[in-house]
Amino acid sequence: MGFFFEVLINGLLVGIMYALVALGFALIYKASDVFNFAQGDMSLLAGLALVGFLEAGMPIWLALICTMIVMTVLAYSTVYIIFRPLVGRPPLILFMAAIGLSFLVQGIGQSIWGTDAKGLFLGIPDNPIIIGEIFISSFDLIFGLVAGTLVIGLVLFFQKTRTGRALRAVADDHEAALSVGIPLLKAWAVVWQIAGIVAIVAGIAWGSRLGVQFSLSLIALKALPVLILGGIDSIPGAILAGLAVGASENLAEVYIGPYVGGGIQTFFPYLLALLFLWFRPYGMFGKEIIDRV
Repeated sequence: MGFFFEVLINGLLVGIMYALVALGFALIYKASDVFNFAQGDMSLLAGLALVGFLEAGMPIWLALICTMIVMTVLAYSTVYIIFRPLVGRPPLILFMAAIGLSFLVQGIGQSIWGTDAKGLFLGIPDNPIIIGEIFISSFDLIFGLVAGTLVIGLVLFFQKTRTGRALRAVADDHEAALSVGIPLLKAWAVVWQIAGIVAIVAGIAWGSRLGVQFSLSLIALKALPVLILGGIDSIPGAILAGLAVGASENLAEVYIGPYVGGGIQTFFPYLLALLFLWFRPYGMFGKEIIDRV
């Protein structure tokens, strides 16, 4: 029984990091109806920027501040240069623009920092923590706590602050928000900035684990089953589905993997998402869209 809980807890800790990536998608889609194909590339850019600033001799706190500035510039440039002229266009056009943004961010990263993989060492140990019969990775536990704190902070921000309530109003109804004086583009820019902060944490977490390399942008693919399960426009859904995906893929690898030759961890979340689409295509908490014919 102790081994089961060990697998479950470690899966939940990884699931929190999946939820972080999915959270960036959900925030932007809910506020602006843009499926941000570049969310994984934003995490990559954040990781590259942080490594670059650290290699320049900056202390970690200053490197983090400079990385936040980079992501803020990216957020405001994206909204006012790329998406402002596309307001009111069909969703497909916005999606194509997001794909273009993805390649643009990758190109910027290659031009400035090159294509070599880079190590990101923050001095965080990866020693096992033993609780009874349960072994937990200290690295996963630390980043799980950081990610959980960020999620709680975002929930409080959206629920308790004036800016957060304004962003929720924009997400619920653009026209109603405009009618009461909430500037739409400014709200979008703030949401993209928040998604950039989420990308920083995700980039640090996955970059420290796997190294900062261009394949890091593919972590966005791990967010797809999370979005399908939780609902593409649901912030609580992204969090809960991330936990569910992390736990289920770990349990499947341990208890089902030996019977199918292993490797089930890589595709089990997508299988789960496909099965879920049959019963609830809008996700656990997604908003069902009904078009009038």
